[in-house]
Amino acid sequence: MQGTVDGFSYGLVTPLVAYFMACLGGALGLRCTTRSLRVASTWRAGWLALGSAAIGSGIWTMHFIAMMGFTVEGVPIHYDKALTFASLGLAIVMVGIGVFIVGYKGATGVALFTGGTITGLGVASMHYLGMAGMRLHGTIEYNTFVVGASVVIAMVAATAALWAAVQVRGILWSIGASLIMGLAVSGMHYMGMAAVSVHTQTDAVGDPGGDSAAGILAPMMIGPLCFLLLAGVVVLFDPLMVMGRPDWRDALEAERDGLSRAGVPRPRGVTERPASRTSQGW
Repeated sequence: MQGTVDGFSYGLVTPLVAYFMACLGGALGLRCTTRSLRVASTWRAGWLALGSAAIGSGIWTMHFIAMMGFTVEGVPIHYDKALTFASLGLAIVMVGIGVFIVGYKGATGVALFTGGTITGLGVASMHYLGMAGMRLHGTIEYNTFVVGASVVIAMVAATAALWAAVQVRGILWSIGASLIMGLAVSGMHYMGMAAVSVHTQTDAVGDPGGDSAAGILAPMMIGPLCFLLLAGVVVLFDPLMVMGRPDWRDALEAERDGLSRAGVPRPRGVTERPASRTSQGW
């Protein structure tokens, strides 16, 4: 029997909150990635890792907040906890691979294409692995064409986000890029959900197993949201992260690390300083 699917059972509440979480994770991740390009190589990996975790956590949180509004008429929906949290790990790892590629190789065409493809596939894989964790009395089927379109959206959005992380410097530009990124990620999610059809089992009784959406949401709020808050504190207490302007020392370290040869543009207004001033620790 074809089930009646509703992706907006709470109206605009879940889409708007989910969009906000995607934007928050994207904004923090972009600022961390931008900051990584302005520090010595010994610190770069830490900033890239923080940015990857912020983006992955934001996307994962966005997905399951949006899934709070997904219902099938007359059918209880639960989630397998192991697959649900495995999708979080998958998102962070694959986003991290893409971010590290661009963070170390710069905004070259090959690096952006490779990093964007891997990151986009990570976002899509997180979505569909999370969907595989759904437990209900019925079977879930997908429209292949729509699924493919959602994967393409994820890859394009990821490539654009990585380009923005390397090219965008000011805080206002980063906020604008994160808003676009959040819109693209949310669009990918709802495009993927549009591919879903559910065939219910009318003779099934009892609990389908797993946790309810609310049961998944509670630990999600305690874990990834606390991490995003922590990442936000790190960003706010680093003035270079907020203003997006490197100081003399970071600029010189960036030059010594050869970032200009990797395709990262040289910061505006930075000129070589006399050796005597450098030796005085300026």
